[in-house]
Amino acid sequence: MNTKSTSKFQSWLLASRPKTLLAAFVPVMVGSALAISMKKFFLPYSLVALLCSILIQIGTNFTNDLYDYLKGSDTIKRKGPRRVLASGLITIKEMKLAIILVFGLTFLLGLYLVFSVGILILWVGIFSIFAGIIYTAGPYPLAYNGLGDVFVFMFFGNIGTMGTFYLHTQEISLLSLMVSIPVGALITNILVVNNFRDIEEDREANKNTLAVILGRNFSKWQFIILIVISYLISFILYFLFNLNFWIFLPLATIPVSIILIRMLFTLKGEALNKTLELSAKFAGLYGLLFAIGLIV
Repeated sequence: MNTKSTSKFQSWLLASRPKTLLAAFVPVMVGSALAISMKKFFLPYSLVALLCSILIQIGTNFTNDLYDYLKGSDTIKRKGPRRVLASGLITIKEMKLAIILVFGLTFLLGLYLVFSVGILILWVGIFSIFAGIIYTAGPYPLAYNGLGDVFVFMFFGNIGTMGTFYLHTQEISLLSLMVSIPVGALITNILVVNNFRDIEEDREANKNTLAVILGRNFSKWQFIILIVISYLISFILYFLFNLNFWIFLPLATIPVSIILIRMLFTLKGEALNKTLELSAKFAGLYGLLFAIGLIV
């Protein structure tokens, strides 16, 4: 592979934001674990769901990169990781084509699940792709109007986890809803850190995230509350749903959560990129332990 093609590959890899792609794994992993605990699990469903989840996140990231650039939110002065359009690594035309290809492939892969499980999965897939686009695009982009956190919580938490569980069981239950809450909470915290870091730039670009609207102190407490909620779910599942003691396994991540909170309160600017990366790893570790606790 020549240097030019290698550079282009690295640019697309950068655009996919690989350090945050753990967020696509966690809902599928936890939803699958709940299905396994009920002895209703079919591996191909989870594998296809995982591919679709990763592609939806990449497609959303591509769309985010494109429209943040077009709206002036991303510039070469940004504190976060480089954005490929603002850096001139990828053209607008190339990005638009990539968005169509990624979401198109997601739709085609999802048809296997639709034909295997039912029409409800078709609507879930269409809604997820549509939401990924309007996150930063369209006349009322979610991320620019304080709705990004709600989007992430719903789609990477509730819909991703409950949808995976539904693939195996064709059931929508209160238990699957409860299990989805810590997934959504901790993945949302990745966005909380991102918006906390970018508050000045977003304010200048009229990108009204919750951090811009409600301020830094709100973001700090939002981050803490979402972590606390994640841990409280283990107690609810144990006492109200009669799950066994292994459901407390995620509590082993408490030291990491303390480190994260301390970082959020002490770091500024580009230093928060470390907090962002660790938040993604924290969500992945919690999800893994949570999945094990559900299965055992």
